[in-house]
Amino acid sequence: MQAQHQDVLTRAQQLLQQQNFAAAADLLAPVAQRNPGEPGVVRLLGLAQLRSGDVATARQTFQHLTLLAPGDPDGHKDLGVALASLGELDAALGAFDAALALDANAYLARLHRGRTLERLGRDDEALYAYFGAIRRAQDAGRWLSDETTPPLLRELVQNAMAVVDAGRRRVFGKALEPVIARHGAAALERVEICLANYLGETSLPPPDDTQRPLFLYFPGLPSTRYFQRELFPWLAEFEAQAGVIRTELQQLMQEDGGFVPFLGNDTPEQVADQLVGTRGEPAWNAFFFHRHGERYDDNCRRCPQTAAILDKLPLARIRAHAPEVCFSVLTPGSHILPHTGVTNTRVVCHLPLIVPEDCALVVGGETHAWQEGRCVVFDDTFEHEAWNRSDKLRVVLLMDLWNPHLSEAERDAMGVLVGAIGDFNAAAGAA
Repeated sequence: MQAQHQDVLTRAQQLLQQQNFAAAADLLAPVAQRNPGEPGVVRLLGLAQLRSGDVATARQTFQHLTLLAPGDPDGHKDLGVALASLGELDAALGAFDAALALDANAYLARLHRGRTLERLGRDDEALYAYFGAIRRAQDAGRWLSDETTPPLLRELVQNAMAVVDAGRRRVFGKALEPVIARHGAAALERVEICLANYLGETSLPPPDDTQRPLFLYFPGLPSTRYFQRELFPWLAEFEAQAGVIRTELQQLMQEDGGFVPFLGNDTPEQVADQLVGTRGEPAWNAFFFHRHGERYDDNCRRCPQTAAILDKLPLARIRAHAPEVCFSVLTPGSHILPHTGVTNTRVVCHLPLIVPEDCALVVGGETHAWQEGRCVVFDDTFEHEAWNRSDKLRVVLLMDLWNPHLSEAERDAMGVLVGAIGDFNAAAGAA
């Protein structure tokens, strides 16, 4: 009997794949009647009913399924699809929200939720729902082509992508309007190229294959691993204060607390693909003055002279994103493995404060040996790594600066644009 039951389910699934929905429903109805408490059978029947056009019956089947398996997000999603097909759009949104409360990565629920919002005329909300659906589906290897998109979904996915393409262009263009008013469109031509590249309207990759920005590439900037000091005329004055900064660092290191794992993880297992060690457990710790654009006031009060010096520097400042400024501590034997940064619009500066022998930074295959009190500025979108092969701590003051090849108008625009992209991604649940 069990084998016969399984044979029926297998045949029903084949009929569904062949889009012979009515035959699948006829085959499954008596099985579901005999097995009303089996969620898998009930769901197959509901799908067959829905796709054969018997939507009202499908709604009843899916309502039963949500009672039978309330923790299954697919049941709520399927109920939402049935409700939307019947024009019960507000109730459908409730079902999709129930599915997403159970699984935030349920991209099909996000997709159908977006379509329902679009039908309700809530276009901005639909845009965010569609983007979140596409991002999650593509992260899972879906919707990258016709081959990775089920035929029954292609039209809906194509519509979602069209809405996202037009909507993101509109949102980001509107965000830049005040900047254009301040500086004029001619001053922001390269920003427009950068935005078109980010949106996929053009394809302008970095000229060097070791440069791989994780987030945003600004075409047309010189492809430079390390930057000439002359591009930062304030460096010498800043370096002259290294002794003051080092004194506060040393006092801080004698105290308890304030240093946290730079990577936000605590165990070697969590950072094994980013950090390794040859002298026991590796550690890359930081004392943050700024992170993700937020000033850490308590930490700044603990190092008042350093904080006052930093406040006068031309740091890259982007709401909720930059700068990142910290004492970066690499313990003996620790090796930060090769990785790349997010965007070439900002660069990283190190002021080395404590540098024992056998420590180095490698950017795009070029090795640099830190010298205490002498800054090095590099583009971290090139693959880079760092190591401390000594038996002492290595400490640098790390900070974000604007790429020196950006104009003042471009810096203004990129600060606004990156903030707008961050806001958009957060609203779409894709940050």
